[in-house]
Amino acid sequence: MTDASAGPGIAVGDIAPDFTLRDQFGQDISLSSYRGSKAVLILFYPYAFSNVCTGEMNEVRSRLAEFLTFDTEVVAISCDPIYTLRAWADADGLNFPLLSDFWPHGEVAQAFGVFDETTGTPHRSSYVVDRDGTIAWAVHNDRNEGRDLEEHLKHLRAAAD
Repeated sequence: MTDASAGPGIAVGDIAPDFTLRDQFGQDISLSSYRGSKAVLILFYPYAFSNVCTGEMNEVRSRLAEFLTFDTEVVAISCDPIYTLRAWADADGLNFPLLSDFWPHGEVAQAFGVFDETTGTPHRSSYVVDRDGTIAWAVHNDRNEGRDLEEHLKHLRAAAD
């Protein structure tokens, strides 16, 4: 795990690039829709249905009430097509926004500086965006290293205060 100053991507203190992506239900979700009201945790992950990603997203699901509050939101982004995300959500009961950065392929991951050109997938990177749209915290994990969700919650809550 590396902090934002040592890893890829945009830095703490930068304005988060706005985006609009479709979720597993085909609904548009825009980062800017939360500006002024909620801090947002963005979880970039490489692949739906893969072992580490499934474990992480199932843990988010099991702790969803901690991630989704009046002051906070969580979204997960991969380059998988919407149909794959819907199948994964249905199979694992993932009932929070899984956003498809499929086309233009990896455009949002590229804007955040976490797109892996070799694999065509995002790095396992996380960002907390505060209510003003500024990156408040970031961390980048190795592809095979799961995230410390307790640490993520701590920074998400701090950004919501």
